[in-house]
Amino acid sequence: MRMKNVAHQIVDLLKNAGIKRIYAVTGDSLNFFNEAVHADGTMQWIHVRHEEAGAFAATAEADLHGIACCAGSSGPGHVHLINGVYEAHKTRVPMLVIASTCATYEFGTDYFQETNPIKLFDDCSCYNQMITRPEQVQRMVQNALQQAISKRDVAVIGLPGDVSEMEAVDMNTSSKVFFTEPQVRPSDMEIGRLAQYINQAEKVTLFCGVGARKAQRQIVELSQKIHAPVGYSFKAKLDIQRDNPNEIGMTGLLGMASAFQSMHQSDLILLLGTDFPYKDFIPTNKTIIQIDIEGEKLGRRSIVDYGLVGDIEHTLKAVLPFVEARADTEFLDKQLESYAKVKEDLMTYVDDRGSECAIQPEFVAHAIDQKASDDAVFLLDTGMCCVWGARYINQRKDRIMLGSFNHGSMANAMPMAIGAALTHPKRQIIAFCGDGGLSMLLGDLATIKQYNLPIKIVVFNNRSLGMVKLEMQVAGLKDQETNMVNPDFALIAQAMGIRAFTVTQPEDVDRVLNEALNITDEPVLLDIYTNPNALAMPPKISFSQMKGMTESMAKLMLSGNFEEVWDTIKSNYKHLKSL
Repeated sequence: MRMKNVAHQIVDLLKNAGIKRIYAVTGDSLNFFNEAVHADGTMQWIHVRHEEAGAFAATAEADLHGIACCAGSSGPGHVHLINGVYEAHKTRVPMLVIASTCATYEFGTDYFQETNPIKLFDDCSCYNQMITRPEQVQRMVQNALQQAISKRDVAVIGLPGDVSEMEAVDMNTSSKVFFTEPQVRPSDMEIGRLAQYINQAEKVTLFCGVGARKAQRQIVELSQKIHAPVGYSFKAKLDIQRDNPNEIGMTGLLGMASAFQSMHQSDLILLLGTDFPYKDFIPTNKTIIQIDIEGEKLGRRSIVDYGLVGDIEHTLKAVLPFVEARADTEFLDKQLESYAKVKEDLMTYVDDRGSECAIQPEFVAHAIDQKASDDAVFLLDTGMCCVWGARYINQRKDRIMLGSFNHGSMANAMPMAIGAALTHPKRQIIAFCGDGGLSMLLGDLATIKQYNLPIKIVVFNNRSLGMVKLEMQVAGLKDQETNMVNPDFALIAQAMGIRAFTVTQPEDVDRVLNEALNITDEPVLLDIYTNPNALAMPPKISFSQMKGMTESMAKLMLSGNFEEVWDTIKSNYKHLKSL
């Protein structure tokens, strides 16, 4: 029996850590690693069409499974990974990257496809090292995996092609990795002071981020004990919304007036596991307490009166016995009433379904929300698709929603759906794709078909870069270079062997969605022609923004483009009136 080479040794280490797949495009310096994966027989090599798509897919799998791996070959192969690797880094999920590169004896010679992976990945990883000798493999790979898991971040291993085929060396060191769940909470003194703050405040609002997702039960218990409304960030929506009678929606650019109002009318705001980036939506004249597992985040977004380090679940468990129950529900009732009115206003767009080739996207998103399974996984493209998902997709039982919420990349939904479908093959996977986002990584529709992943790809085809168009209009700029001349996405999908539907009439939406969602054994693409003038603005619009809109409309009128002016007015009249 021949000795294992380094590539086989790495595969053993990855398998023992629970990694099930490698997302990659094979080639040159990766070929021995590819051969080792297939020789092992327990791991799957997912042949994506673009390495960026592979990194996005691995990000979704890491988020859902706890660890994942992608790889890229020399030069362009691993350079293509970079945007998806940034996604994993910003999302804070454990991911291992194998950045294969040229042979060690060619280092420093400007060899064909030579790059420096250490420099390339330095800004988007917690661990980033190059293997140059077989003796390094066991400790380096184990260390990379452990750091990725413990820090919830990206670890990068540089793997030269010649090292892959070298004979493996057993260094008799530990190769195990550990998935730990430490309980971190503030000291008893800090817990006592936290309880004092809560007990002394008359009006309390809880605002929860993704760091509070495991504390949903404790959040509901606290909110009911003190009758506090509960807002949340986009990323935390479906986790905090679950079985939560006191939830009042999101604040921020995609949020609700109710959550914004509640925070600004409170005496005390508890920021729980959130690093919410839009500081302009957080009051500056209220008492704010921030609790986070990472102490370096305390106070970096808002003026915090008291900061605590701890995981939200165990911190709330510790403080709840010292929190005094209340009977007064006036503040909570007011905020829940406001939230009910916001949800009622949102249904205006659902009731007005649109017209031919101008179907209201809100109506489409609401229809999907009503028809999707209770444990569906939703993947959202950045831009307008995030707006529709944020406002119309709600928790039913065990739904999950992923997107590029921190990195804000285009083209993330479809490749992330690949990772989600492979991780949860029995769950309904629904990707909200913008036409701009889908166009960017269109080739990986072929990956979906090759592995026959039963993903539902919903294209919100508004023939434009919708969010950018709106941004330019709000700023008083002419929306130049935002329109898109799209191919027929349904025909492209069909050419790749994917079942596809084109929807141009509002009355066809329900029927086509029902048919598509009932197809469980193959992928489906729905190309839905949505209203390009659908308005997606935050509920609180400043005077300067309104002024920018007015100036933008004036420029359109001066240009003689009266048809677009009229379409915009018709589309957005009800929303503008409600503001």
